[in-house]
Amino acid sequence: MKLDRDSKVYTVIFTFVSSFLFLLILSGLNVLTAQQVKKNQELFTIRAVLNAIAIDYSTEEEAINIFNSKIKIEEKESYKLFSTDVNGKVVYAILFNGSGLWGNISGVLAVNSDVSRIVGIDFISQSETPGLGGRIEESWFKDQFRNEALIDDKVSVSTTKVSDSKDDGQVDAITGATLTSKSIEKIIATYIPIIKRLLGVK
Repeated sequence: MKLDRDSKVYTVIFTFVSSFLFLLILSGLNVLTAQQVKKNQELFTIRAVLNAIAIDYSTEEEAINIFNSKIKIEEKESYKLFSTDVNGKVVYAILFNGSGLWGNISGVLAVNSDVSRIVGIDFISQSETPGLGGRIEESWFKDQFRNEALIDDKVSVSTTKVSDSKDDGQVDAITGATLTSKSIEKIIATYIPIIKRLLGVK
């Protein structure tokens, strides 16, 4: 039976078949790329852990080898805790998730053994405004947290110029992105007590 292309039945059948084929193609692509997406996510996490802990690497392969050979992983209270020895001192790191201005911010926060200083911070994913809040991924912003003292279990993000001291627990906010900067402050203040509890640090 030949269908009239102007009929409603033809339109319904054509729409159904087109949608089915489109979904079939998308499902196939999803299956084909799922493994690569998972691999990329694992690599982002590995790089963030090493960056936060301040372990240098040159290539992705080297990063993976260092991570697999030097980083110890523990599951505590549903949190993933990483640890390693850096220059004779134990460093701990934890995966974090928190709210930014426009969406979730995930990354890695590393601290020293008595949780008195931040060793480093790095980000895995964020959806902040490019050129503004998205600048949290820039080296100058992350480097401010390197070896910064924790005052009352937090680091304050200031909108006024702060000193270069690593003992005052203060870093500069990103100009024009105060709310995103404050989100990082809040994330740190949330996760430091968690790390202390997991490590049994008072």
